[in-house]
Amino acid sequence: MTNPIETTMYDISQFFLYPVLLAIAALFVHAFYALGAFIWQAWQRAQGKPAGFELHALRRADPAIDLVALETLAVKRLEFARIATRVAPMLGLVATMIPMGPALKALADGALQDVSRSLMVAFSAVILALLAAAISFTVVNVRKRWYSVDLAAIEAEMAAQAHPAAAAHDTKAPPAAAVMPLKKQEVAA
Repeated sequence: MTNPIETTMYDISQFFLYPVLLAIAALFVHAFYALGAFIWQAWQRAQGKPAGFELHALRRADPAIDLVALETLAVKRLEFARIATRVAPMLGLVATMIPMGPALKALADGALQDVSRSLMVAFSAVILALLAAAISFTVVNVRKRWYSVDLAAIEAEMAAQAHPAAAAHDTKAPPAAAVMPLKKQEVAA
């Protein structure tokens, strides 16, 4: 590498290894935190506890809140986990590629121990990043379904409250199961 541009790019890329590894570690820890919170909420929902139904609890606390505000809140609560789901694999790829430069250089110099150390960092980082992404992906998708079901039930409740006489005679009104907590809906289905 005699070209100064190549040397500069190599040096800059090496500078980012530790920040990327720290970001992967943070996302990995966050994924398990999110998994724990998810399991706790799933247990609360299975028990029919109001705390497991966040959007319903917010609606009871503030009956004037509209669907748009509830949808916005649901999206906001999913936002960081959705970002983590997408960013973790990218950081894993970066953390794989950065040590490959020193590994190839060490291979050319015949320093197999340095090759081994660089590859160990590369593969460990990508494994942790992919695990963090997989956990976050699962949590996000199940919570997204929960929020969709809850929002549909709240919308049905709001429609029934707005037009109680019409809802009683309307054949297009959602069935009673639409406003039941999730566990009762799944049992009914």
